[in-house]
Amino acid sequence: MSCTVNVLCYKSKTLLNGEHPLMVCISKESKRKYLSLGVSILPQHWDAEKNRPKRNCPNKDLIQKLINEKIILYTEHILELNATGREFTIANLIDKVNGVSNKCTVQQLFDIHIVELRQQGRLKYASTFKELNNSLIEFNHHLDILFSDIDSAWLKNYEAWLRRRGLAENSIGVRFRTFRAIYNRAIEDNIVKQEYYPFRSFKVAKLHTETIKRAITKGEIEKIISYQSDNKYTRIAIDLFYFSYLCAGINFKDIAYLTRNNIVDNRLIYTRKKTKKLIKVPLQAKVLNIIKKYEGEADMYLFPILSKIHETDIQQANRLHKVMAKINKNLKIIGKELKLPISLTTYVARHTYATVLKRSGVNTSIISESLGHSSEKVTQIYLDSFENSQIDEAMKNLL
Repeated sequence: MSCTVNVLCYKSKTLLNGEHPLMVCISKESKRKYLSLGVSILPQHWDAEKNRPKRNCPNKDLIQKLINEKIILYTEHILELNATGREFTIANLIDKVNGVSNKCTVQQLFDIHIVELRQQGRLKYASTFKELNNSLIEFNHHLDILFSDIDSAWLKNYEAWLRRRGLAENSIGVRFRTFRAIYNRAIEDNIVKQEYYPFRSFKVAKLHTETIKRAITKGEIEKIISYQSDNKYTRIAIDLFYFSYLCAGINFKDIAYLTRNNIVDNRLIYTRKKTKKLIKVPLQAKVLNIIKKYEGEADMYLFPILSKIHETDIQQANRLHKVMAKINKNLKIIGKELKLPISLTTYVARHTYATVLKRSGVNTSIISESLGHSSEKVTQIYLDSFENSQIDEAMKNLL
């Protein structure tokens, strides 16, 4: 009896985000076996008659490519088994395919990983892998190679190529940390053996340089908020900068998503998009005044950054990128006119929040100078363990 393979939208299982997983369905002798494709999709984006994603499906081409590759992979092995006249079960077929799937190329894993990150809404992180993917293709001309083909010498040549192109040390470091992450996934997925791991001899840590500190003084903060301008975008740039400084260094993305529901008992309570940590900070009178200025202007949010028209993750990400660029442009102009010692951006507010508290003698267990960097998770763990009264007292040092 013939064996068939197809990919279906498995509606018997619904994920928390309303999507259904795409499953490889193998049928033989009235038996069926479902295997996850590693991708999920909303029901309205799936054409049930043609068994493929609709035109309006996000990442349609990439998902269709994964479907085609998986079907071709199974079909080739079915034909091979039939040609030799060998009897086989679905389990035999899966075992045979899995044995060959370890030949997954670097490009194929990049495609799978990027799709999964986008499905999870981690668009910025996905773009980091996409940028690396493009860079590696430009360097090597293609990525139809195995992970075992990449050794220490290969990585050194890539590093030299990046340097010839003038990339900064930290930018090169980001490329290699991202590369190391996807290589680690390849090992976890049994695509390549641990013995081939090239980062044992090629040390990524050597590519790290200390980031120049970006903090200013309380006096310079006062100069910024006293800056006079009739320009709407200049005023909102100043307001968002000051809001971030007074609200425990909240970053721009988290500010954009704030609504009235995030204000409870005169405290700002929200979950950080990046670390998923619950943050609670007291709202001082000056913060409430900033919020009040934008009542009626900001649609469903506290500030006029996002609105109802930005429905999809991609629309929101594009909007945030555009507005943040405009905010930072105006802040840099202000910084130059005030002759500040550093280039002014939204990040400076976050770093200054931590630095001012430390200079004021606040215990580093509550807030550290490295807020927002590699030790941010540790900092947040410390913050979680303190009473609100302790944090409230520390926040008074900001004014």
